[in-house]
Order: sequence, then structure tokens, then C-alpha cells
Amino acid sequence: MYFSPAAVVVVVVAAAPIAPYFIDGVAVVDAFVLPHHRQIQQQLLHNHHHDHQRLWKKSSSSSSSSSSLLKSSSINGEENELLGDGSIVAAIEDAIDDIDNIIAAAASDDNEEEEAAAAAVAAVEEEEAKEEEEFKLVLDTNVPPASFHVESLPHASPGSSGSVHTLTIHLGKPGHPDPIIIQTGKIGRQASAAVTLTRGDSVLYATASRDKEPRDNIDFLPLSVEHQERFSSAGLTSGAFNKRDGRPAEHEILVCRLIDRPLRPLIASGWRHETQLLSWILSYDGVRTCDPLAITASAAALWLSDVPLAKPVAAAMVGYIDEQLVLNPTMEQMKYSRLNLAVAGTKDAVLMIEGSADFLPESLMVAAVEFGHEAIKIQCEGLEELGKVAGKEKKYDSIVSPPDGLRETVEELYATKIDEIYRSSVSKEDQSTATSQLAALVVEEMEKIYPDDKVAIKSALKDLMCRRMFHKAKSDGTRIDGRRLNEVRVIDSDVGLFPRVHGSALFTRGQTQVVATATLGDSGMRQKIDRISGMEQKRFYLQYTFPPSCVGETGRVGAPGRREVGHGNLAERALAPSLPSEEDFPYAIRVESLVTESNGSSSMASVCGGCLALMDAGVPVKSPIAGIAMGMLLEGGDSNDGGGGGVASDANAVILSDILGTEDALGTMDFKVAGNKEGITAFQLDIKCEGLTLETMKRALDQAREGRLHILGEMEKALEGPRAELPATVPKVMMMKISEDSIGKVIGPGGRQIRALIEDFGLTNIDVDENGEVQLSGFDVGQMEKAKEMITLLTSSTGGGGRRGGGGRGGGGGEAEPRAQYVGPDPEEGATYSGKITGIHQFGVFVEILPGAEDGSTPGLEGLCHVSELHVERVRNCEGFIKSMNTETLEVVYLGKNNKGQHQLSRKAVLEKRGIKPRGGGGGWGGDGGRRMEGSRQTTTPAPPPASETTMSTEEVDVIAQAIENATID
Repeated sequence: MYFSPAAVVVVVVAAAPIAPYFIDGVAVVDAFVLPHHRQIQQQLLHNHHHDHQRLWKKSSSSSSSSSSLLKSSSINGEENELLGDGSIVAAIEDAIDDIDNIIAAAASDDNEEEEAAAAAVAAVEEEEAKEEEEFKLVLDTNVPPASFHVESLPHASPGSSGSVHTLTIHLGKPGHPDPIIIQTGKIGRQASAAVTLTRGDSVLYATASRDKEPRDNIDFLPLSVEHQERFSSAGLTSGAFNKRDGRPAEHEILVCRLIDRPLRPLIASGWRHETQLLSWILSYDGVRTCDPLAITASAAALWLSDVPLAKPVAAAMVGYIDEQLVLNPTMEQMKYSRLNLAVAGTKDAVLMIEGSADFLPESLMVAAVEFGHEAIKIQCEGLEELGKVAGKEKKYDSIVSPPDGLRETVEELYATKIDEIYRSSVSKEDQSTATSQLAALVVEEMEKIYPDDKVAIKSALKDLMCRRMFHKAKSDGTRIDGRRLNEVRVIDSDVGLFPRVHGSALFTRGQTQVVATATLGDSGMRQKIDRISGMEQKRFYLQYTFPPSCVGETGRVGAPGRREVGHGNLAERALAPSLPSEEDFPYAIRVESLVTESNGSSSMASVCGGCLALMDAGVPVKSPIAGIAMGMLLEGGDSNDGGGGGVASDANAVILSDILGTEDALGTMDFKVAGNKEGITAFQLDIKCEGLTLETMKRALDQAREGRLHILGEMEKALEGPRAELPATVPKVMMMKISEDSIGKVIGPGGRQIRALIEDFGLTNIDVDENGEVQLSGFDVGQMEKAKEMITLLTSSTGGGGRRGGGGRGGGGGEAEPRAQYVGPDPEEGATYSGKITGIHQFGVFVEILPGAEDGSTPGLEGLCHVSELHVERVRNCEGFIKSMNTETLEVVYLGKNNKGQHQLSRKAVLEKRGIKPRGGGGGWGGDGGRRMEGSRQTTTPAPPPASETTMSTEEVDVIAQAIENATID
């Protein structure tokens, strides 16, 4: 228990005879007291230098008798002699005995309160843990059965021709009551096709367009995809300087890849019109992710256009929660999901899968894909019907067919030479050189027969190479580099390459090689991503770099391309499930993968190298993770240009393990699987034919598991597990918890206090979370402990707010300097003020509502406008919201002080006075229907502080005053 600094008589505890002395004219009496009062002595001495005069005046009003006795500013020698009299000593000793009883009782009460508070906190934590552990998913089964129907109505706008066609799809799965509504004919009628897709309060708009004339002399499909999550869809504005949504963010790039991959194989071979798919999120309800909707909307637009798409395509999301598969789970449900799977395909087969898992077995993955495909079937059937009434006739007349007999002629003349190259088992460079020389020879000789068909000649040669590769694998079970179908290339690993790097590894598999590094830091190193769902902070992220030198070429170097973003994200999701929790390992983690050589599957090499780098850095991963890329060859030949291969089956599919770059380019499948010995953590499937059956997928997963276990065994030769200690170059991290109401004390006006703490104690960083979690990082553990003590002092009820003096960077060695206080009129509760923004944080905004002295000697009066008081609707991203306003001031209402004496402000109250109300139906400011943030602070009339915290109790004051009064009279 802390004895109140506002005591009328200041008792200094010391084991010495009575020797009265004076401080600032106040009598201080030394006395023999019990040892447990040492705490009182330290507290009183400390607080005297801070604010003795203020507290003295405050205490004087508590007792008229004590005030009359002790208000004198000086005591002469005669009074000094009187105070040394034995009668006074006896009275004081009696008073101290009484105080002992009071203190003991108060300490007992405090202990009981502390124990009760600790028990309450423990009970809450236990209850939360129990709720999380016993989470039971209950899905609404009262949903319409799986069905669809198409409705066509005349356009309602005057002067508009044509009809508006609406497709309504019910997926018929528990927990998914909202139908998917696809409409065309109302918006975007000048595009080749345009649709809006609605689910709940989320609305997407997608278009498909093409150039009128095909491009000449190209041998690839010119398809581009763009996707944008508009901030306005969630009631936000971009934080950019010009307030425009800028270049695509990383998550938007990933969605573009999800759209492109299932559609590209189904566009007719030979289509050379520049084709563009655009999609926007126009309204976002924040309930479910819109990623699968973006695929379905773009696919619907392409299906209704005249671009020759073979079949309708749709997508679905699958989660695995409480041991049951869930279709399109909500964002809240995904917190408990062990699976995050995106599936796309036609009604006949799967075209693309992408996702991550928490060490799930292969059998469950297949079941999840099959579960998601059921929802895809009903959507594709509905799109077929919509295409009958709203679709345009497909344009095939511009596709130039190869000359008759060209394919047969090329095969007859050059099949033997291709077989010789494949049998040679030479290196990638030599094989590439031989292939290039053969291609030049074929073009030169065949142009004499087909002078105007150079592109067709190249295509025929590529098709022949695919078929001969399949024939070799099927006939003798070997591949173009001499390996067996399930054989993994030679692996060599090394760790600890760079002395100053926290963790590093060199992983080499055949002619694919990566240098991976791991960097550990505090929470300030987290990657911040501004999304329509709010600010996302990633504790772990992997960045993948593929320079042109890794394949012996020159080219552009700079911002990562879409391929690099996609490969890095896949490797990141593969490693994330194995990382320790932030409670067990409070570090932000960054892994970088630099591809130094590439001949197939550099993303899976990044998984292996990244895992070794993490273990080399001492990150206590749950288990090592490895990845492998699987391929597939089909008898049909080249299927890289869309619509080429038919549906794969066990009868004609050849599965390859650890594919080469050539096998990836000429093959039909690229199936990447990562995990540990027990299960899968990440997977990605791309198909270049019209789909993959589940039987073939099962074979590929089983074969991938064999290869993954082999790679894990090779990795163990370099490093069996995480290192026992962190490197000396890693900053130390300490965690502490403060009251949410004390956050402002640590940060200070405009962040001055937190910067001072970092500087004075030589820290790397201090990060304060909205919930009061404080993370300190630095290299000197002693200084970090001192910083913790200082923060504890700052946030205690008697703590100061200024920087320590006299101690230099250590911050100790002297008495704390009193911080300048605001001097001026008090704000009027309920009044509106226009103040300057002095600090922006996730939990709110600090605003100076009354100015300080012009000479800067005293600060202005600051208050906190909590994030829940910024708007009538919920603000998901405080920093982004304020930046989007592009202002340095805020108009706020003063709400008064909270129970900690802190000034509380509200911009929400200003808006309410102007009649601005929350929008109904969901979304809100940031898509949450205007609901207040759970756990937000409520503004109430501040209660007076407890007596035990700031002032002595009346009983304590009366005992001491009476004792001194009696002694003086005697």
C-alpha cells in the first residue's frame, strides 16, 4: 500500500533517534516505526520533490484543525525545541500505532482487492480460452435448396432498348442463406459484356472487352486482368495524396491471378484479340471475402461476351471449422478455420485451387475440393441458362487454323531429332541450346514450304515436343533429364552463411537455387496493408525476388511483378502455420527469398530455404516445412494456348515429381504442395486443359507426399531443428501491460514522451497497442528493465509524466523533473471546440482544444477523441480515416474527464448535432453497419478518485491531527 502524499504530517521512516528537521518550512519528524513502513518513506520522499506544495494545499482543506496547526511557513527555534519534547514523541508514537492499524487494515483491503482483481482477470482469461477451445460452429440450415432461375424484363429507363436479365442462384448449403444474383443489360452496355454480382450487401461489377482486330505474329493469348477493391465500397477514401485509388495492392494482384488462371485454358486456341477483364468491388458488407465472387463475376462477363470461352466458370471458398466443411465462411468463422481454400472450375472438373491449411491430411483436401465443386456446378448450370438468353455469339472467324498437313510434316521430319535431345540427359543450358538450334532449323526449312505461317510452324513444333515428352515418360518411365517419374533432383543445403544476418540458408535442388534470409524485429516491423476491411498488420511476411540473372538473362529490375507477388504469397502461407504464436515468440518475422538459379519450382525452393533460414535464426517453428511442385503430361499435346487438352484422366495422365522448367512450360499441370510430415500447409493448382478429375488429383497428392518427405529428410542433414538461442544481432523484446486509459501518458503530446523514452534508454522501439499491450525492444536488457520501470511510474496513479533528468541515455541517476502543465481556463463540458491534431494512433486521435502559452512555456490542453467517437458509424482504420480527411484540425465536443482525469473528446457528437445518422443495413464507415467497436470506452460523468489512491482517508487525517493537537496543548 502507498501512504498518501497528501498527508497533513509527513512521516519519514528511518531507524534512527528522533531528530526533527524542516523541508520547505514543513516539519518532518523522524521516528522509530516498523520496517514495513519503508515503502511509505520512499514514496513520500519521491513525491515531495514533485508536487509537495500542491498536495499540501489540497490536504489543508481536508481538516481545519490540522490546517490551523501546520499552515505556518517557518518554525522558530523555540518551536523546534518544543517539537523535540518527549511528550510529543509519545503522542506521535501513539498516533503511529493507530496509523499502523489503519495501514494494516488498508493493506489487507488492498491485498484483498488485488487478489479479487487478479482472480477476476484470470477468470475472464480462462473463460475466453474455454470459449475458444469449446467453439462450436452452428450453421443455419434454414436455407433454400440448391437452385437457380433466370428472369428477363424490359429495360426500365425511357428510351433504352433491350432487356435486363437476372440470374438468381441459391447454393443450398447450411450457413449460406444469401443468394448470388448476377444481372446484365443494365450497366456497362458498351462493353462486350458486363455484369453486376450481388451477395448480401456486397456488389461487384465486371466487364469483358476485346479489340476489334487480332494481333499479328504472336503465339500466345493476349489476356489481361485487373481487379480493384474500391475504398468507397466500405465508406472510405484512399489515404493517398490525391485521394484516388492507386496502383493495385498486393492482395488485388493475388485476386487478378485467381481470375486469370482458371479462364485462360478455356479460351479457344489461336485467339489473338487483345482481351481485358476488369472488375471492381462497388459495395462491401464486411461479412465474407469477395475473392471467389470476383472470379465468378469476371467469368460470367467473359461467358456472355463473344470471346470464345469453352464453358462457364465459377468459384467458391471452403473452410474447415469444428470438423466440418463450410461453404463461403464468414470472416468471423474464418478465425476458427483450419482451411482456407479457393476452388474454381466448370461443372465437369476443377481448373484451379489455391489455399492454405493447418497441417491437414491429403484425404481431407480432396474432400474439401469436392465439397467446393458442388457449389461450382450449380453456378455453372445457371450461367449456361443465362448465356442462352443474354450471351453473344462466340467469334471464331478470326482464329486462323494451321495449314493442312503442317503438323504431320513437322512430326515426320523432326520427331527423331527431338527424341535424341530428350535422351541426351544434358544440362539445362545445353538442352536449351540444342532446342533453340532445332527450332531455328525447323522454321528455316518449313518456311520454304509454308512461307507465311511462321507462327503456325512454331506452334506445331511446340505441340510435337509436348507429345514426344509424354511418349518418353509413358513408354520407359523416364523424363527428359533421365530421372524416374517420382524422383526428386539432388538436394544440397547450407545454413549460417552471413555473419550479421539473423538467419540465412542456401537451398539448392538440381539447377534451382535460392538464398533465403530471416530477419526478426519488434512489432514496428510488421507489414501494414490498407484494405477496405481495415488496416491489416502482418506479423510474418515473405518476399520473393526473381531477377533475370537467375536464368542467364537481362531485364527489368525494380518493383515485384505479379508472378513474384504470387510466388511469395504461396511460400508465405506454406510457412505461416508452423510459426510460434506471438505470445510465445513476440517478434515480427520477415523472410526474403532471392532466386539465384532457376530451372523449375523456385517457389517451393523458397519454402525449403525460408524454413531453414527461420530455424537458423532460432525461431522455434513447430516443425520443418518443405514444398514440391508436381506436373502432368497428357497425350493430347500442347494445351498452353487454351482449350487444348480435354479433361485429364487416370488413363492418359502421367504425374511428375519436382518438375523442370521445360516440363512446366510444356506440361499440362503445375501442382505445388507444401507441408510437414503430418499434413499440408499450402497448395496451388494450375491446369492448362479443360479440368482435372478428383482421381487424378488424389494420385498427384499421394505422389507429392512421398517427395515432400524425401525433401524434409535432406533438409535435416543441414539443420535438424531451430537453434537453441537467438543470435546476438537480434534485438531483445519485452512485453508489459498498461491500462488503456494510460496509453496517452506513455505516448505523450504529439508522441514526445514515447520518443523520449526510446532515446533516453537507448531502445530500438516502443510499440503501444490499443489494448494496452506495450512492447519494448532493444539490445541492453538492463536499460529495457529501467524503461519498464519508468513506464510503470508514468502510468501509476502517482506517477509523473516527464523525462528523467541527470541520467543521460540511461534515464536514471536523478530526480524526475516536473512536467509543464496547462495553465488557462477549463474547457466547458458539452461545448464544441476546433482543435489541432497532435497525434494519430490506431485507438484514437489526440487534439489540442485550448492553446498553451505563446512563448511555449506551458502546453495547450489536449484530449483524446477515441476511434469510437470519430464518426457516427464504425471507423475500422483510424489512421487511414484521418488521412483521408486531409485536415490538420478536428471539430469536437468536450465530454469531460474520465475516472483517470483524462480529457475525452467526441467528433461523433458534432455530427449528431448536425443530424447525421448511421446508415442502415450494414457496412457503416468501413462496412460494419455503424456499430460501435466492441469494448469501446463509454463517456460517463467521472467519479471521484478513490481516497487510497490520491488522498488520505478522513480517519487517517483525524488521528494524526488529534495527536499533534493534544501534544501541543500539553
